[in-house]
Amino acid sequence: MPKDRLFPAQLIAFLLPLALMAGALGSQYLGGLFPCEMCHWQRWPHYTAIALAALSFVAPMATAKRMLVLLAALAIAVSGAIGVFHAGVEYHWWEGITACSSTMQGTGGSAADMLARIMNAPIVRCDVPQWSLFGISLAGFNAIFSLAGAATIFWLMRKQAS
Repeated sequence: MPKDRLFPAQLIAFLLPLALMAGALGSQYLGGLFPCEMCHWQRWPHYTAIALAALSFVAPMATAKRMLVLLAALAIAVSGAIGVFHAGVEYHWWEGITACSSTMQGTGGSAADMLARIMNAPIVRCDVPQWSLFGISLAGFNAIFSLAGAATIFWLMRKQAS
């Protein structure tokens, strides 16, 4: 497959998870929203997709490029599926499989310092969205963008193959 025919799928496979991770990390470090355990679960497939898509730009063979883009799209879809599950937990459609989590920051110091960090760390519940827009949580938006993006990549690749 010529590079120019694969390029749109490659670009989406790279830029979509990159943008979603920029949003997630921005909301965490700039917006003060602490991720729960399931939020972290959604991030790992995006990190994987970014790496796979980046490798597709430097892979020497067309078949390797195509396989890397397909694997990146699959990773994006996995993140979207986890997002669907997490959103369902937030909307109380079903039970989650994790307890609430805490995000203690910093290490070391005296026992009193560590205890103070533990006691002041926010409790982040997986079943309560920290932010929503039009009734859609961040997990819901991840599900929508990830599944739509993965479907678009698969569609582009199928269209390009024919």
